[in-house]
Amino acid sequence: MRYDTILSDVLKVADEASERVLHIYQSDFKVSFKGDESPITAADIASHEVIARGLRSISSDIPILSEEGQEIPWDERRHWRRFWLIDPVDGTREFTQRSGEFTVNIALIENGSPVLGVVTVPVSGEAYWGVVGEGAHKRDRAGHRQEIRVIEPRKPLRVVASKNHLNEETRAFIDGMGEHELIQAGSSLKFCRIAEGRADVYPRLGPTCEWDTAAAQAVLVAAGGRVETLNGEALRYGKQNLLNPHFIASSGWV
Repeated sequence: MRYDTILSDVLKVADEASERVLHIYQSDFKVSFKGDESPITAADIASHEVIARGLRSISSDIPILSEEGQEIPWDERRHWRRFWLIDPVDGTREFTQRSGEFTVNIALIENGSPVLGVVTVPVSGEAYWGVVGEGAHKRDRAGHRQEIRVIEPRKPLRVVASKNHLNEETRAFIDGMGEHELIQAGSSLKFCRIAEGRADVYPRLGPTCEWDTAAAQAVLVAAGGRVETLNGEALRYGKQNLLNPHFIASSGWV
């Protein structure tokens, strides 16, 4: 598959989903809770529906795995060589707190690796996208597009961490890195900050799922960065257990 032939269409789908999410964000929305006590709103469902419909029109033969979609048995998923992996609203807690730091994430997975990723930011109108091996780009709120690339770290090290999920284990790991500047951001924006050269490393020693990281991982890797487990292995996708191991996302020099 030539990813450049579908990238603009995937970006359009993400933008449409972002518009739906923003409309609900600006309304008096209600918050419900799933079985694992994680929050969900009408924006999660609306975004899922827009993205699923859009991706099926782009590629009807590629299956879709979504945080808000129907649970798909492992016996079926295990045979997938290529699939879409989406998080309709990444950072629902940020959404409910009205911080603006939530994103819409769409990734294409091939043989366990994200090869294409699109991340849009509904409140700011920004977007990030990347194709591994072909580069990464950002669109600002004015619609201007530019190529983005990781940069070599300077001192103090700029460490990006979650606003809502900074646990003691991650905090201790960060403290062990020596002199640093802590930058806090929500959702998959943490990966994007590294991809655009505004941060150097993002350690995550807490629970995340595959759909939380895939799109932004593709953007970061396309920008020259890395996302690896604590054992130095690439973060993989399409596993039976959808939880990610602990990982470190970085500019590549860290």
